[in-house]
Amino acid sequence: MNSPSSRSQPVTVVAQPFDFSFDLASTALVIIDMQRDFIEPGGFGESLGNDVSLLSAIVPACRNVLAAWRRAGGVVVHTREAHEADLSDCPPAKRDRGKPSLRIGDVGPMGRILVKGEPGNQIIAELAPLPGEIVIDKPGKGAFYGTALHTTLQQLNISHLIFMGVTTEVCVQTSMREANDRGYDGLLLVDCTESYFPQFKTATIAMTHAQGGIVGWTATSEHLLGTLPA
Repeated sequence: MNSPSSRSQPVTVVAQPFDFSFDLASTALVIIDMQRDFIEPGGFGESLGNDVSLLSAIVPACRNVLAAWRRAGGVVVHTREAHEADLSDCPPAKRDRGKPSLRIGDVGPMGRILVKGEPGNQIIAELAPLPGEIVIDKPGKGAFYGTALHTTLQQLNISHLIFMGVTTEVCVQTSMREANDRGYDGLLLVDCTESYFPQFKTATIAMTHAQGGIVGWTATSEHLLGTLPA
């Protein structure tokens, strides 16, 4: 882990629509919903007919970023889309949307779907949180809705967020937009996020950095890793 002085040195990443600059001490890596039910074969995502290999393909890149970020001494935030066992925090409008064969709270291949504590609701082993890292169970798509994330980040004097995770157009994009509205500068690592629908990922990336970065910045993990203090 680096010293406090090295963590306060400014870092600049080649990004779109222009370079993204941050201090490690005031920046958090936010890993969105890398849960077994979404990523692994045999989980909820696959049971709905999705090709989970698209999502699992980003795991090595995410693992490399997480390892480098930990070595640099940066703040790490993990999120899980997770509901209480009695579904008191899951509005009927969310649970009843569409016509899936399995709904939130039903028993799926890895236990009850999107319910706290169930096997499928856990973060995959390759990216599992370490003691002391922040873990946010969120009842909605965005990481800030119904959670203490904003308060926690404020207490840590965090002003910049670097995002990776799934899915690009749903929980990742929602979290970035929520962060933007709360005054955070956000960077999305394009090779560390994915969708079951590749065209949705492409469109979301374009939306993010359009109009001078209306939502935030986008960059590759290679550009980030090349700038982090060793």
